[in-house]
Amino acid sequence: MPSAKYDKIYQELRRRIEEEIYGYQDLLPSENMLTEQFESSRNTVRRAIGQLAAEGYVQSIHGKGVQVIYQRENQAEFVLGGIESLKEAARRNHLEYTTKVICFAELVVDEKIQKRTSFPVGSRIYYIQRVRYVDGEALIIDHNYLLQEEARGLTAGIAEKSIYEYLENELGQVITTTRRKMTVERNSQLDEKYMDLKGYNCVAVVSSHTYNSNGVMFEYTQSRHRADQFAFYDQAQRVR
Repeated sequence: MPSAKYDKIYQELRRRIEEEIYGYQDLLPSENMLTEQFESSRNTVRRAIGQLAAEGYVQSIHGKGVQVIYQRENQAEFVLGGIESLKEAARRNHLEYTTKVICFAELVVDEKIQKRTSFPVGSRIYYIQRVRYVDGEALIIDHNYLLQEEARGLTAGIAEKSIYEYLENELGQVITTTRRKMTVERNSQLDEKYMDLKGYNCVAVVSSHTYNSNGVMFEYTQSRHRADQFAFYDQAQRVR
């Protein structure tokens, strides 16, 4: 099954849902109509719809069809069960964003960094601090640790655009899996210096270990979010 064809259908249907061409509780066009419209096989259409269902955009209703269950929220929503860059999340949430790199360093992992990231002692890494502005407000600080051998040639300029786009499009990396932990922590001095905290004394913290298709953990990231502006969600199905 051509992955490019499946992805094209998935992206187009997702765009129509997010732009409310297909509104909340509307039914998608029938499978036959989508097959004709995209000049594709039933299996390819089903795979695209399955991806939309997995991400919480639609659900199948027996005897009726595929119904839209996506509703736009005022907060930016981040998917716990998927892997996406801030650029992708901002586009999905119809938000404007910019990034400012405030630290870009090349380090050798010592015992302190190893305890935090799980990278082996002696590994060479990039350490990056990025302030993320969403609709003009500094709402996130990312602390990114990346193995140099898996992110060779990375620069501060690239980090201000999209690290994942560079890894995937320029280096041919296939990013497959991430393991996340969510906590609430008191503001750090760096949070208070760079973030628009609006009086909040704590932040939502998402810590991620991310792996590529070779099974290599190439990235550890700690993202610190102003709590009132972000929602993290997952989509689950009951197993019977």
